[in-house]
Amino acid sequence: MHVENKVILITGGAGGLGMEMGTVLSGNGARVYLLDLNEESGKKAEAALAHLPGKVSFLKMDITVEEEWQRITSLVIEQEGRIDVLVNNAGINIRKPIEEMSINEFNTMMLVNVGSVFLGTKYVLPLMREAGGGAIINTSSVCGLIGHRYTPEAYTTTKGAVTLLTKSIASRYGHENIRCNSIHPSTVDTPLVQEMFKDPVKKQQRLDEVPLGHLATARDVANAVLYLASDEASFINGVALPVDGGVTAW
Repeated sequence: MHVENKVILITGGAGGLGMEMGTVLSGNGARVYLLDLNEESGKKAEAALAHLPGKVSFLKMDITVEEEWQRITSLVIEQEGRIDVLVNNAGINIRKPIEEMSINEFNTMMLVNVGSVFLGTKYVLPLMREAGGGAIINTSSVCGLIGHRYTPEAYTTTKGAVTLLTKSIASRYGHENIRCNSIHPSTVDTPLVQEMFKDPVKKQQRLDEVPLGHLATARDVANAVLYLASDEASFINGVALPVDGGVTAW
């Protein structure tokens, strides 16, 4: 996939999925900026990926603060001259059902999971327009496509919002050569999930819903991002791409 020298921002870049995206994109020659509030993890990720063909830089930021987006986008433009791709990957999940969740917890999830996508998109759009185009990739979830009995209602609400925000951006800005797509992973095999799977009932529940019979890997998700960021996906716009082994095909 052709992403050589593309300037790519990844929110939640110090986390497992974000770092894997950085690995795949930089491994294919992209100039990657990992955006994250966790400075210790971010610097470790930057060092761990320093050997790859592309460039990897960590920038500390709070993705829920508008002024931070102004600062970071200005800094990247100063260093690189353009932003080709934004991957809105950061997200949280407060694992409480609706009857137990406070409105403040709900609002926090909306701010992180949807507000950060709104802000990131707001600030890269004029830069991409000036550069003649770009791509925005939003990490949603299978819960942005279907109701999921094992997932809190608030999380599903936020991911559904990301799905339609993606399509709205795609339809309005596509004529300016700015593409916007979302990816929709099912449960991904991460250390956190492995901890959850110590409960055999929860493990079987998640495996039983996947027609392929196993979980997604972080690399599966990162490869989807690589495709959508690449020149090969130049006519892909407004797509909600499941990375789910068939969960949404039932």
